Amino acid sequence: MWHMAKVAFIGLGVMGFPMAGHLKTKGGHDVTVYNRTAAKAAAWAEKFGGKSAPTPAEAAADADFVFTCVGNDDDLRSVTTSKGGVLEGMKKGSVLIDNTTASAEVARELYEAAKAKGCDFIDAPVSGGQAGAENGVLTVMCGGDEAVFEKTRPVIDAYARMVGLMGAAGAGQLTKMINQICIAGIVQGLAEGIHFGKRAGLDIEKVIDVISKGAAGSWQMENRHKTMNQGKYDFGFAVDWMRKDLGIVLTEARGNGAKLPLTALVDQFYGDVQAMGGNRWDTSSLLARLEKCAIR
Repeated sequence: MWHMAKVAFIGLGVMGFPMAGHLKTKGGHDVTVYNRTAAKAAAWAEKFGGKSAPTPAEAAADADFVFTCVGNDDDLRSVTTSKGGVLEGMKKGSVLIDNTTASAEVARELYEAAKAKGCDFIDAPVSGGQAGAENGVLTVMCGGDEAVFEKTRPVIDAYARMVGLMGAAGAGQLTKMINQICIAGIVQGLAEGIHFGKRAGLDIEKVIDVISKGAAGSWQMENRHKTMNQGKYDFGFAVDWMRKDLGIVLTEARGNGAKLPLTALVDQFYGDVQAMGGNRWDTSSLLARLEKCAIR
């Protein structure tokens, strides 16, 4: 197991900032970070006692493991394969681990690009949201070579509660797509249940206290029903990001022939939430859409 590895972390958003912190504090690694906004990287270095670099390539130079956690496929390519990207600076034998939720296609691209440089690649999207990142208890779904995964897993453990190898390159991203498909259906069902209960004049807290102990129970019910009932949607994963993820899912489904009618419908519902101005509301805001429709 790696005890004191040299690690680079690229992308310090709401997920990446604490994840990189866990690699430094819990993992005990020598961490260098890069962020497009340099002030964010400087703030991270001051908080955690690590270092920052002016480009992804310089952050990755001499690192044993290079992590990326950015917005989408284009952002990912810009910090990996473009001029000044991490693959320009990575040494042979090092591993690129991508925590971005992206397409399986770009994961396979990066696998081949890393191999061409004498490096390795693991796609490793995460689930658990901002709270999971801050508490170091994310679920990590990986794709890549088994030997590389086993080498990398002890490092990933610094910010994870569950880490699994799902298959070859791209399999981690495909698994994350399934995760988002399931969440979309569960949140819509919870929103409809709460909406129905309120229209029926029931005490939602009493209802949830009972049904959450049975087959209807879920993480979403346990962690979001109170704020949904209060009409507060400033917690967790934003609608804009969910629509990005569901767009990836639906594109993949068109390619492999999967039929996803519920996912497509919930994606449209999130579009309605965006039209209401809820771009940055969390995904439980599907209830706000139902309540607006009921008023009409």
